[in-house]
Amino acid sequence: MADTQPPLPQPQLEPNGITFDQYVHYTPEKLELYNGYMGYGGQNSTGFQLAVLTNMGLMKAIGYVGALVWIEALDQHLRKQLETVDVESEVAEAMLDRLNRAMIDLLVVAEWLEE
Repeated sequence: MADTQPPLPQPQLEPNGITFDQYVHYTPEKLELYNGYMGYGGQNSTGFQLAVLTNMGLMKAIGYVGALVWIEALDQHLRKQLETVDVESEVAEAMLDRLNRAMIDLLVVAEWLEE
């Protein structure tokens, strides 16, 4: 029987548990530090990172990092996605315009709250 990989943990707003299979498969036996980065033997660490975020919950994570960094990450992520969507240029331009307005509004509110 083939060794199957459990599904990746799915972070939610509030903390959630992971399964034992996810723990066994995605948690390294030993973390290593290489050039300032935590990892383990060159393996893909996505499952481990998602498990930590799942256990922590995104609301707690955003509190530790701060809204401005999350807004910047969301902005960059959405812009990359917009670049890859195959739609008419007018539609893409309209969506980019909406994204620009939304990001400006989010930044204004986040910066005001941080003052």
